[in-house]
Amino acid sequence: MARAANKLAASGTARMVAAFAKARREQMDLTQEELGALIGYTASAISAMETCAQPASDKMLTELERVLGDGMGIFEMARKFVLLDKYPPQFQDFALMEAEAVTLSSYETYVVAGLFQTADYARALIGGSFPRLPDEQVEQLVEARLARRALFDRAEPTAMIELILDESALRRPFGNWKILSGQLRSLAEDAERDNVCIQIMPMERGARGTHAGERGNMVLVETAEHHHVVYLEVHDESVLVSDPAKVARLAHRYAKIRTQALSPDDSASLIRKLAGEQRT
Repeated sequence: MARAANKLAASGTARMVAAFAKARREQMDLTQEELGALIGYTASAISAMETCAQPASDKMLTELERVLGDGMGIFEMARKFVLLDKYPPQFQDFALMEAEAVTLSSYETYVVAGLFQTADYARALIGGSFPRLPDEQVEQLVEARLARRALFDRAEPTAMIELILDESALRRPFGNWKILSGQLRSLAEDAERDNVCIQIMPMERGARGTHAGERGNMVLVETAEHHHVVYLEVHDESVLVSDPAKVARLAHRYAKIRTQALSPDDSASLIRKLAGEQRT
């Protein structure tokens, strides 16, 4: 049933990839089984891709480019748009902007920011959400989320990435405590990157009389064209703020949040400390 539904809901990109792959396979006089053997997939997987019952994964697109691409780069170019199709609708408009961002500054209050999530943490978070999603869709969303981490290693231009994370997110398990510990270790490793800064907003901040982050999450972006926008998302709804006056107001609030958070060094120490705790 799921694969039948996939055929009906297939995006234009998935249909284009399927049609072009089938045409190139037939042009090269290959059976589905023969093509599968060349790229490491079964004949049924090739059939599912060609009928849009199961859209091509990022790995399959890479292999299709190698075998069927003929130097045209069609499958390579399709990777970005096939990945985009896997994101939730409210995130799709922002996804390409994030991938091309010059600077990315996030404040997260409840969970570790998606860009920093491990596979196990993302799977527990997405799989345990409501309404429940089919396992196949969960895996697609996890794959799409992990693909965002390419931003960390982009060379030209290098993205400067900042995360201010509420301490409660460091203490809130999804799936189990082992998954959280793995996530915290990964977060500590990311904090050591030259282009990454992570700060923790202490849980007791509000007891000091002021807390600039009490209104929730935000992501400040400097785009490839050096425009400044703010992305807000709540309960599957999103807003992209581009009005300069509104962006400036949110940027000032973010700056205040930064001053109230722990220093990067103290934040890293806290993350490592919590990662090493044994909890059951």
